[in-house]
Amino acid sequence: MAQTGNFHEGELAVQQLAGVSRQAARLSRMLAAPRLDGGIGAFLAEREFVVITARDRSQRLWTSALWGAPGFLAAHDSTLTVNAVPSADDPLVDLASGQPVGLIAIEFATRRRVRVNGTLVGVEPGRLAVEVDQAYGNCPQYIQQRTLTVEEGEAPAGATMHRVGLTAAGTDLIRAADTFFFGTIHPGRGADASHRGGTAGFVRVDGPDLWWPDYPGNNMFNSLGNLAVDDSAALLFVDFAGGRALHLSGTAVVQWTAPGVAGDDGDTGRRVRMHIQTVAESSLPVHAGGFTPSPYNPPLS
Repeated sequence: MAQTGNFHEGELAVQQLAGVSRQAARLSRMLAAPRLDGGIGAFLAEREFVVITARDRSQRLWTSALWGAPGFLAAHDSTLTVNAVPSADDPLVDLASGQPVGLIAIEFATRRRVRVNGTLVGVEPGRLAVEVDQAYGNCPQYIQQRTLTVEEGEAPAGATMHRVGLTAAGTDLIRAADTFFFGTIHPGRGADASHRGGTAGFVRVDGPDLWWPDYPGNNMFNSLGNLAVDDSAALLFVDFAGGRALHLSGTAVVQWTAPGVAGDDGDTGRRVRMHIQTVAESSLPVHAGGFTPSPYNPPLS
């Protein structure tokens, strides 16, 4: 489902608008079909937390978290086995097999991350199997350093609850967030999960919408390229202190502005505006301490 060695039309269009086509072309080899038995597989095997983007049974896009003891992610050749499934109160509970999924695993303590995209080929009690089309590392920019602690125990027994809009607590969580996860999808190339970080307050709440400035990155524009073709979008905000996750599903668009206008913290002239259609919350037995902000975070403007 995902691209193998070349950028799709949306990525190419955004790269051209940003004036970085030549720089991005040098990175296209990262999109080649991977083998997971080397360094990437070893990195995944040590993780306790991974984020996944997929569609629920009604075809709505969501981004959610999965967790477990080190070793719950097991990679071999081109298959990633995830020995966890979305919890009972997660909007991605009862995942359907055969669909594209995107995952991102981050080691916050060292600011390392790996993105994995492919097809969900197996769903069993307590286990997912992903046939991987892409797996590659990203730079450490905008990752806040923190130490994660994952609690042991069974997933909660509650049911998923959806709402139309944000609560006051949800709005406060977003406005205080220095990190969130961003899910997008392309109709022919598959799903993607990515990380966004910045100084607390970099995500702005604007009525039923959110927007945030797009910071300088690797120039591949996987997420923004997907939006150029399919406007489906999903966000995940993590309350690292309270053990909760806030999931947002809706549509998003890339807006181009003059560089340096108010709110253009990264001075790129790009921002993403998301219209929230559905909100969900879930339990997340993951906590963090030892916070150190990324030295790459630009000041708010």
